[in-house]
Amino acid sequence: MARSRSSDPTAPGGNAGRAPKDGGRGRTSGATASGATASGRAGKAPKLDKNGQPKVGRLKKLRGQGSMIKQAYSLTRKNDPKLPWIMLIWFVSVAAVIELIGILLDSPFLFLPLALLFGALAALIVFGRRAQGSAYRQVEGQPGAAAWVLEGMRGDWRVTSGVAGTPQMDAVHRVLGRPGIILVGEGVPGRVRGLIAQEKKKIARVVGDTPIYDITVGDDEGQVPLKKLSTHVMKLPRNLSAAEVNSLGRRMGALGGPRMPVPGGPLPGGRQMSVSQRQVRRR
Repeated sequence: MARSRSSDPTAPGGNAGRAPKDGGRGRTSGATASGATASGRAGKAPKLDKNGQPKVGRLKKLRGQGSMIKQAYSLTRKNDPKLPWIMLIWFVSVAAVIELIGILLDSPFLFLPLALLFGALAALIVFGRRAQGSAYRQVEGQPGAAAWVLEGMRGDWRVTSGVAGTPQMDAVHRVLGRPGIILVGEGVPGRVRGLIAQEKKKIARVVGDTPIYDITVGDDEGQVPLKKLSTHVMKLPRNLSAAEVNSLGRRMGALGGPRMPVPGGPLPGGRQMSVSQRQVRRR
């Protein structure tokens, strides 16, 4: 008896309708691998610098520095209207001297780039000094001025502002660095001396034989003027190694942080001026 075939055209025939032997694993795994590669590229972790922060491109960094210098220039010019003329005089004078040397050596075109370069450098140095002087004039006499100067110092200086103070805004700031512990007081000398003495006793229990220096900011005899404060601190002898500073910093954590509201010193002309002028001073 002959078998009849199905006349339904939609019926599956042969291997149709059967699942592939490998269950589609080959194609699926390939797609998954390519997807994983693409997602890996998309989610690639950014490069970090030595401080653990994402690296910033050189062009972006230069733009940021340029905007800060421009900000500092415009704000300094408001308080020092003679600034552009003084910078121009220095630029022309230095460039003229260099070019004159080139003329005497029969190489004026060879010395022209050097003249422009040294002239621009002289103008930038003058700008930095006058920006720093303008900033000091604005903060001098204000509460927290010493803290503002200390926090702008170059190098590994760990500043804790307002570790002691009085309701009259006398304050003592603590600095940890290679010289040891530095206590900087600002305000009425009679009250500040008492604050520094109390803070010294408290710190001595924790730091042992580590040198403790005390500085009073002011213009009287035995005091350090505000504009010379950073220079005075950075000239102190280096008594500790970097490892000892780190160890001492961990021990001093038990002393706590600021105990009076001195937010890192005053902000002359607003926060932008404080930041930009510090950047200029550090160059």
